[in-house]
Amino acid sequence: MSGDIHDVDVVTFGCRLNAYESEIIRKQAAADGLSDAIVFNTCAVTGEAVRQARQAIRRARRERPGAKLIVTGCAAQIDPAAFANMGEVDLVLGNAEKSAPGAYVPQPELGRVRVNDIMSVRETAGHLIDGLKDRARAYVEVQNGCDHRCTFCIIPYGRGNSRSAAAGEVVAQVKRLAAQGYREVVLTGVDVTSWGADLPGQPTLGQLVGRILKLVPELPRLRLSSIDAAEIDNDLMHCLATEARLMPYLHLSLQAGDDMILKRMKRRHSRADALKLVAAVRAVRPDTAFGADLIAGFPTETEAMFENTLSLVEEADLSFLHVFPFSPRPGTPAARMPPVARAAVKDRAARLRAAGEAALTRHLNRQDGRRLLGLVERDGVARAEDFTEIAFAGAAAVGEIAALMATGHDGKRVIAKLAEAERSPRRARVIA
Repeated sequence: MSGDIHDVDVVTFGCRLNAYESEIIRKQAAADGLSDAIVFNTCAVTGEAVRQARQAIRRARRERPGAKLIVTGCAAQIDPAAFANMGEVDLVLGNAEKSAPGAYVPQPELGRVRVNDIMSVRETAGHLIDGLKDRARAYVEVQNGCDHRCTFCIIPYGRGNSRSAAAGEVVAQVKRLAAQGYREVVLTGVDVTSWGADLPGQPTLGQLVGRILKLVPELPRLRLSSIDAAEIDNDLMHCLATEARLMPYLHLSLQAGDDMILKRMKRRHSRADALKLVAAVRAVRPDTAFGADLIAGFPTETEAMFENTLSLVEEADLSFLHVFPFSPRPGTPAARMPPVARAAVKDRAARLRAAGEAALTRHLNRQDGRRLLGLVERDGVARAEDFTEIAFAGAAAVGEIAALMATGHDGKRVIAKLAEAERSPRRARVIA
């Protein structure tokens, strides 16, 4: 935080979607004339995330005693009183309110807490798909909220039910981003694979992807964020099989590899379903890499149940893992289930992470000697089509798709050099 009297800082916690929405907050705050303020866009996925937000608020009050402190995001939506009761906080805004026109205009008659029922929100406003941009790629929020009620997850109570952005608005936004020089666009949301279920005719995510690729032929790369293994539709499978511009990487929200634990999590897929999906995708797109979210130490998990999750990593040939030690969230059914001892949770998380490191090493070993196309994210670092990180020697502009030759790896990423021939035919315009 820079502390200039005119500055509005937005402090972001949690997921990529929050980072996306922080840019919307920044724009709305500027439009509303807000100055000398700090907006905290909070996360509620773990108790630790909430603790970090409260700590940051207290620190900000000490560092900027005259600034207006505004708290929003999922933690504020779920438990507004907890933040309203903090003497440091001037205003609490809900998730639906944080991007609304006039949200940051002084309205003392409305009080310090403006948090409405998120379950009553039915639409994803058009301005929410304006596109979060970094220097290399852009993100488009096509969906928000979630209709499912996994027993460990508090997020639906912060985000509300699933709402989809209209296909025409999404396509138009992707087209604008491609015209600005972006070579890769990522479709993002809370539960992306549920896109379209609330729209007329109930179109599928695969139909949206196909429409984007058809109507925006100038876009070289389209990527999906985390998806639910229970909801990959036939149209999406067809796109994976036939559209080289749809990137061959799927990050699956698996959470566990044991059927009893999946049932107690209230997930909608089984272990066999996950393996069947991975095999089906690889049958039509053999170069696809898979990542997964996995929870260690879910309540009632025995050692045998955990071993089923551990063995899934190798059996499904996963390449990238996000491992989460189970953290109970008050108000969720899982918080009332018999817990696993914290030492066992910590041990299982460490073993899963070790399995993830071994899986990544297997994946990186397969890249040696291959010619890769990498989207340059920063100087000397690119991302392959299958999401593998590449460190390379040579000069290539950020945002360019560079041809690279893999020469080895360091256990975390591929080591490569610029290939002699053939770069992307059209250079990206670098956008700060």
